[in-house]
Amino acid sequence: MRRALKRAAASGLSGEWSEDDYDVLCQGAVVGRIMKAVAAPVGTPWLWTLAYGHHEDRTPIYGYEPTREAAYQSIRSAAGELTAGLFCRRLPPASRAAQAALSHTGNDGSSTRAKRPREARMREIGHFIGGKKVAGTSGRSGDVFNPNTGEVQAKVSFATKSEVEQAIANAEAAQPGWAATNPQRRARVLFKFLELVQKEFDSLAQLLSSEHGKTIADSKGDIQRGLEVVEFACGIPHLLKGEFSDSAGPGIDLFSLRQPLGVVAGITPFNFPAMIPMWKFAPALACGNAFILKPSERDPSVPMRLAELLVEAGLPAGVLNVVNGDKEAVDTLLTDPRVRAIGFVGSSAIAEYIYTTGCAHGKRVQCFGGAKNHMVVMPDADMDQAVDALIGAGYGSAGERCMAVSVAVPVGKKTADILVEKLIPRVESLKVGPSSDPKADYGPMITKAHLDKVKSYVDLGLKEGAKLRVDGRGLKLQGYESGFFMGGCLFDEVTPDMRIYKEEIFGPVLSVVRAKNYDEALRLPSEHDYGNGVAIFTRDGDTARDFATRVNVGMVGVNFAIPVPLAYYTFGGWKRSGFGDLNQHGPDAVRFYTKTKTVTSRWPSGIKEGAEFVIPTMK
Repeated sequence: MRRALKRAAASGLSGEWSEDDYDVLCQGAVVGRIMKAVAAPVGTPWLWTLAYGHHEDRTPIYGYEPTREAAYQSIRSAAGELTAGLFCRRLPPASRAAQAALSHTGNDGSSTRAKRPREARMREIGHFIGGKKVAGTSGRSGDVFNPNTGEVQAKVSFATKSEVEQAIANAEAAQPGWAATNPQRRARVLFKFLELVQKEFDSLAQLLSSEHGKTIADSKGDIQRGLEVVEFACGIPHLLKGEFSDSAGPGIDLFSLRQPLGVVAGITPFNFPAMIPMWKFAPALACGNAFILKPSERDPSVPMRLAELLVEAGLPAGVLNVVNGDKEAVDTLLTDPRVRAIGFVGSSAIAEYIYTTGCAHGKRVQCFGGAKNHMVVMPDADMDQAVDALIGAGYGSAGERCMAVSVAVPVGKKTADILVEKLIPRVESLKVGPSSDPKADYGPMITKAHLDKVKSYVDLGLKEGAKLRVDGRGLKLQGYESGFFMGGCLFDEVTPDMRIYKEEIFGPVLSVVRAKNYDEALRLPSEHDYGNGVAIFTRDGDTARDFATRVNVGMVGVNFAIPVPLAYYTFGGWKRSGFGDLNQHGPDAVRFYTKTKTVTSRWPSGIKEGAEFVIPTMK
């Protein structure tokens, strides 16, 4: 076996590989033999190629397809250290060159042809309750796809009402002890969690990309923005300090306390499977609450891994539980009286349902919905800078961001003509590729159903009379024909009465709405149903200041296309982009996850004043 590996690494395959050479080296025919001959005898930890993760029992996390360069590097590592393994799901016919290099797989030099490996068992994702993974019992499940290939890579269990109630009961039992832990010790758990996530940063990013489809670089940004809120939460003990007034009255002290709510829950979306869960659970845990997380069923593996890392960091079992599921799980969280607060991020229709239902059951609720973010381009703007901003903010992550810019608003015909002329070649040259491609601008969309929905909006725009300057609907990638890929689309001459302007598309589609003047440009985002984010590009300070003051939108960027606030400020939109009084992270997170208790204290001084029958007042 060892001789065969060394021959494979030194046989000249380091140059141009044929597709079959690559497949033989990186797919299942090699895996079983390396595992049997190397991993078990040597006893070293198993290194899965570019492994975005592995289980403790050394079984792989499926669905990731390594690049050719990475596969070669791992074969080199296997030959040199006999510790590397490769995993894939299928074995196409092998070319003669690679087959010859691997024909001798036994240490005795006998020649055997690589056999087709047994088909891997489908990975099953359950729940995380009481500090450990538990299998689902409902018999209901959903598909978790690899968006790059279109294949189902796992099944995620959908929790029943009783399973969710079990998670709530477990959290309710664990919460008092966690609340009694002093805030500084709670912060130390989060500090340790930060350390553990940093150690797994690359593998988490690859795991995230394998289920979501965003590029690995974008996945790293997803994780980093979540960690920044965890860093903020480490300082929450300072914000938990109450107020104190000495001698508020004769011998009377007055002070306030911030106390945790108890068991709280978060329902998070598919488009940021690391960031949004951390935005929710980090402040909640720092404030002393127990937390139930219901992540998106489309990409649940990263939230499950984050829960494991929290327990490894010292979080007591049951303080954070993860239940995967659908409407049944959501409705249980909404109606169970033991859950005191719920946070949600997703579509506006679901946000409104969760807000109204949760409030009707006496819960504190914050919900963040859809968006239609505008970017106003004034005539004096740096046009190249504006185009760069629109390309990144409009097409990054395939447009699957609540803060994506989906509407460009150039002011004046000349500005519009120049902007569109510059945008067309940039959109046409966007590089769409698998999430593992470091040169890709963006990867596939989350599911085939969502891809079809976005394409249907492009069809609708044409019917409504918009001018489709760039059409990316027909994009196909060689080797990834079944992946959920779509090229960038650019509409011009979109008008406010069109559905493609009114509704959130959530894909790589940018609409240009031409404004005659500044006042019209200001009015467009202000009067839109959504009010999440908005940007203006200009060199004029007076215009920028006036715009930021008057526009009816929750988050504003000045020469900054995606104005997501840093962790110590709050994030939240207006109108149908936000439901509830308090925003995410920053000081609002502390207000949302705590309740204030005010204490009026007087100790007997020996002076007896007798009974008082009127409301106390200062005399």
